[in-house]
Amino acid sequence: MNLKCINCSSLFDLDAIMYNCSKCNDLLEVQYDLNKISNNLDSKWRDAPLSVWKYQDFLPIDQNVERVTLKEGGTRLHNSKKLSSFFGIDNLHIKNEGDNPTASFKDRGMTVAVTKAKQLGAKIITCASTGNTSASLAAYGARGGLKRIVLIPSGKVAYGKLSQAMICGAHVLQIDGNFDKCLEVVMKLSSKYNDIYLVNSINPFRLEGQKTIVFEIFEQLGHIPDWIIVPVGNAGNVSAIWKGLSEFYQLGIINKLPKLVGVQAEGSAPISTAFSEGKMEVNNVQKPETLATAIRIGAPASWKKALRAIYDSKGLATTVSDKEILDGQMNLAKLEGLFIEPASAAPIAALKKLLRQGTISSDEEVVCIATGHGLKDPDIITKFVEKPTEVSSDIEEIQRVISK
Repeated sequence: MNLKCINCSSLFDLDAIMYNCSKCNDLLEVQYDLNKISNNLDSKWRDAPLSVWKYQDFLPIDQNVERVTLKEGGTRLHNSKKLSSFFGIDNLHIKNEGDNPTASFKDRGMTVAVTKAKQLGAKIITCASTGNTSASLAAYGARGGLKRIVLIPSGKVAYGKLSQAMICGAHVLQIDGNFDKCLEVVMKLSSKYNDIYLVNSINPFRLEGQKTIVFEIFEQLGHIPDWIIVPVGNAGNVSAIWKGLSEFYQLGIINKLPKLVGVQAEGSAPISTAFSEGKMEVNNVQKPETLATAIRIGAPASWKKALRAIYDSKGLATTVSDKEILDGQMNLAKLEGLFIEPASAAPIAALKKLLRQGTISSDEEVVCIATGHGLKDPDIITKFVEKPTEVSSDIEEIQRVISK
């Protein structure tokens, strides 16, 4: 295994503490000798229960290294029959990443990144975050006995997420600026001080853990769906999903590849805008805005990986409005009993639009990735749902009210 630059293809040692190519400054990814994996692969891995570390043969951590784990992965895949009927589609599944230990998909990558940090001798881990990454970093840092520093944008983080970071002992610093400014600062911090290890999705080990989501989808369905729809913020997850799919395809474990849809909010859509214009470059959004705080990112670090994944899969990138996001969140909750945060509802909103446009056919099979639990960001939804009705304890009055 090596670290490989996605631009100039330069190779670096897997244990080098680096986040960008030292030659061209582009992103890095873990490169495997897939022939070696294939030759050494024991079929017993298929019999293990679903979890991130079930797929250790496909992860860049030596098997004798102690894992920093909270038993992440193994999240439920819901066959959403009522929502399918409502949308007029035959086969719709929701992969609920809110089942993870800190209630978001970030735990998949964090277990691998923090394990790698410990292996490399790091004492401090850090990240910039809109919320979910900070919660995950704090929990896994606590589990691994590492000091943890989190930079968040001032006034732009849901307290359902921030409270997790604080209770798990992270040193939380609010920066006067948005997420993109926080990421800029934390990258400078980790570059200057070698004992501070960065675990944002620019860290290639984070994405290795996150790719396991698609391994699980394959095992849960028994096949690969036609479409996988993913919310896009910093763009690491859609990149990781395509990397995992590509590796399983090259290994012959799967025999088809799905089309990927990356979904952004209208006010934070540099990748979707680039796709709509047929470009391989993005123009950053200087003041990203959306009520879906987890994807309120105007300068996604993994934009190049994400665009390549979308183009290579023959998929697409699209946008949805805040109203469409809220409608998707409420439809899923009322019809299927699944409460997800606003960013997680972006794929639901996108699916409805793409079905209406005829881009996705009603007889195609779709998996939407719900990246985080609704209790991560409860304040948003309480502003839009009907408030509790005040009544007395009189039975007849209660009967009159519920009969209306």
